[in-house]
Amino acid sequence: MSDAFTPMEWHLLSKSEKYNQAQGQLAGILDTTVDDVANLANAAALLKEIFGWWWVGFYRKQEGELILGPFQGPVACTRIAFGKGVCGSSWRDQCTIVVPDVDAFPGHIACSAVSKSEIVVPLWRSSGEFWGVLDVDSEHLAHFDDLDRSELENFCRTLAKVLS
Repeated sequence: MSDAFTPMEWHLLSKSEKYNQAQGQLAGILDTTVDDVANLANAAALLKEIFGWWWVGFYRKQEGELILGPFQGPVACTRIAFGKGVCGSSWRDQCTIVVPDVDAFPGHIACSAVSKSEIVVPLWRSSGEFWGVLDVDSEHLAHFDDLDRSELENFCRTLAKVLS
């Protein structure tokens, strides 16, 4: 990662350039010889470092609910039921959900009052089985757009290659 930017330089890049950096660095840090926790922890840290979002993390499906996995940010909800909140809805609907204003989302689970907008991307194992979700929160309203949707879905496809 010799061409990586220092944290103070990330603000100089466009959103698209940041995603290009994130994707390139993700490919370089994924390690098939370690467990999911190590890869997911690095992936969450990478996104948090580059974008500075309020909260970045993963929830994994275990025994019929989503359980908190590696994350970067303030403390979070540990269990989310199928179809509940943005994460549970993304699981139920099997699609990415972009929420411009979390207060307007029916049944939103408020882990932090600071979060104002959210994007949740489902993750599948390479076998096609649902694995869990990537959850990203911002302290700004309407922070996420179609570029975020497309790029985070791509990021998750790359990440899925190493999920057990």
